[in-house]
Amino acid sequence: MTLLTRDLYRSSNGDRWSLVREADSHDVLVRHQPNAASGGEATDMEVGDFLVRGGDGPEKQALLRLIAGLANEPLS
Repeated sequence: MTLLTRDLYRSSNGDRWSLVREADSHDVLVRHQPNAASGGEATDMEVGDFLVRGGDGPEKQALLRLIAGLANEPLS
């Protein structure tokens, strides 16, 4: 299984959020990779679930900026 990833945000404590696409199925998820002190085990979440969950943290703002940038690109 090939995963294509794009970093969204890295926090000062070492947590990372990435946009992940599975190359074969084209499923797109947000992956949270906690820092080692928090266990370091990654969790995946559907993009819609990530956007509607509580809070308005910098990781969500990074995804919204990415979406807005894509929306401003010319359609082909």
